Amino acid sequence: MPIHQRVVVERGTRSGFPIVVAVHSTALGQAVGGCRLAVYRDWRAGLDDALRLSAAMTSKTALAGLPNGGGKTVVVLPACGPVDRRAVLHDVADVIEGLGGIYATGPDVGTGPADMAIIGERTAHVLGRGGGSSPATAAGVVAAIQAVVADRFGSPSLSGRSFAVLGAGRVGAHVVDLLSAAGGKVVASDVDGSRRTVAESLGATWTDPQSCLTAEVDVLVPAALGGLLTAATVPALRCAAVAGPANAQLDEPETADLLHARDILWAPDVVVGSGGIIHAVATDLHRETPAQVAARIAAVGDTVARILDAARETSSTPAAAASRLAGFLIGEPVVSTLASC
Repeated sequence: MPIHQRVVVERGTRSGFPIVVAVHSTALGQAVGGCRLAVYRDWRAGLDDALRLSAAMTSKTALAGLPNGGGKTVVVLPACGPVDRRAVLHDVADVIEGLGGIYATGPDVGTGPADMAIIGERTAHVLGRGGGSSPATAAGVVAAIQAVVADRFGSPSLSGRSFAVLGAGRVGAHVVDLLSAAGGKVVASDVDGSRRTVAESLGATWTDPQSCLTAEVDVLVPAALGGLLTAATVPALRCAAVAGPANAQLDEPETADLLHARDILWAPDVVVGSGGIIHAVATDLHRETPAQVAARIAAVGDTVARILDAARETSSTPAAAASRLAGFLIGEPVVSTLASC
């Protein structure tokens, strides 16, 4: 993996919390990546996460066809005790402003549009203040699923196909809605049982998370947190393909080989889940029209198809094919970043 272009670790002057901003690459343009507020065992773990996630963002933006590089902000929160959220976000804004415009942040785990508005009080280098990324992410997911279904079954039609959506939050619920509307048979689950009512109202059959993971379906759609696909879980899968927006689905790069060995088609999550970042960057930074943004999101399916074709032609995994394509697009090797977004 290429060395990061810029990494800043500072203790917030207001909050006192460690703030990490990792800029992986600006080879294609201004780096972009979300602001993550999370509890870590220490600041070094937060740094490791920022380095890993920012490198994956470089791949995500390149594969999405965006003129941007990758970055990430991580704030290391305490396991307990009060958190002055405004103070934390103003600390983040000051660090980003100090980078002189080479990086812009957006929503991520632990943050949302309202937080971006607060960051925007002290720096212009922020996106996603208006919200609305979940429908865009879901639209990209469905475009990717159509490409996967076409590759595996010969037609992009979702009617009559079966899906297991694991994670029924903001993005997952939209995916359930779109798959059901297209005639798909959907089972869904979430660790938060309160989401059952919404999922069932959208046409899904509710089940528990383990049963959802191992459901006998055409496509498993991971739509929650990452690390789902491991040496322990892959042997239990009963799907023909995996395509979902959850980040870091593979616990290790080698897990892609385990899926390949079982003839389970895996669409790289950095592509499948890119609709949200495409919407935010194209809308907020590049001021593209809604029609242009929609075309970019629809093209997620074309990118997935291109990666699957390349994997088949080279007898490699889709993960390896996506890494090669991303490296070609930015003119640098980015091997082994795609399991880490």
